[in-house]
Amino acid sequence: MIKKTEHKKPSHPHSEKKEATLRLVAWETTRNCNLTCVHCRASATKGPYAGELDTQASFRLLDQIALVGEPIVILTGGEPLLRPDIFNIAKYGTGKGLRMVMAPNGTLITEAYAEQMADSGIKRISISLDGATAESHDSFRGVKGAFEGALNGIKLAKQAGVEFQINTTITKTNLDQIPKIQDLAIKLGAVAHHIFLLVPTGRGKYIVDQEITADEYENTLNWFYDQRETTPLQLKATCAPHYYRILRQRAKKENKSVTFKSHGLDAVTRGCLGGIGFCFISHTGVVQPCGFLDLNCGDVTKNSFATIWNNSDTFLSLRNYDKLKGKCGKCEFKRVCGGCRARAYEATGDFLAEEPLCNYQPVST
Repeated sequence: MIKKTEHKKPSHPHSEKKEATLRLVAWETTRNCNLTCVHCRASATKGPYAGELDTQASFRLLDQIALVGEPIVILTGGEPLLRPDIFNIAKYGTGKGLRMVMAPNGTLITEAYAEQMADSGIKRISISLDGATAESHDSFRGVKGAFEGALNGIKLAKQAGVEFQINTTITKTNLDQIPKIQDLAIKLGAVAHHIFLLVPTGRGKYIVDQEITADEYENTLNWFYDQRETTPLQLKATCAPHYYRILRQRAKKENKSVTFKSHGLDAVTRGCLGGIGFCFISHTGVVQPCGFLDLNCGDVTKNSFATIWNNSDTFLSLRNYDKLKGKCGKCEFKRVCGGCRARAYEATGDFLAEEPLCNYQPVST
């Protein structure tokens, strides 16, 4: 259970800062990667990359995170398994009471690595399948054999008792395959399916023409909502804040209460959590609202994580929903959706601007 932070913020007279509960931290433990995915926000490739936090600096970071709360810490990359000390880091975080999970691409998982995942306290791994076939997935991932490698990694993790979820980034090229990918996730024994709507950053800028339209976005999220009653998988939509508007609209229409209990840790009761309940930490220690919103909110090598989390001007602006502009600022669902701040920033240069991929017209004016 994630507890509310006990960190005491500095007293600021006349301040109306709201305390934000830290629920998730995605930490880019390395930018080094063995794949060249077409949508990669970091444009990651084979390193090495300068300035990566070393083992002791990594331990200090986990110490600082634990002072703020007990969030889920996602060890991501690049490819986290390319860090030789990744399991020492995972074990240290587990010892601090943090829920450690990992986001490998699956291709480097061996039987020994799978066992080390379990031994170091990794509670879950996420492996991306962006196509239902080897041809489609490998094309997206930029390396032939990535699909078979991912499936083999899944098999080994499962044998070691490490639960896994399937992540899928949705673009025009795989939109028609999403039901098949979800069926494959069930067949493989996944516990969850998380869909991600493309955010055109990093290499993703070069496939912006593959971004689905606002109408396709809406239709896809309504389809995803319908799966709640038909699939054994836990479902979560990421970088798709509109889903949390749709969830409430559909529940009201069907006279159902909005409940997240059955979805456990996959439940997110609000759309965009960047800077609100979630943050991203780069391989050099720079803190951002999310991996797609490239705004430097502080550096953990220069300031404490608690100071950054509680006092960043960007984070404080994101927590004040009344600062949202345009259609998002007028929307009656702004407190449960919020729009994708990264897409707004890429489109306008203003992270508080209205979400560019939304066809909903607010009732309020």
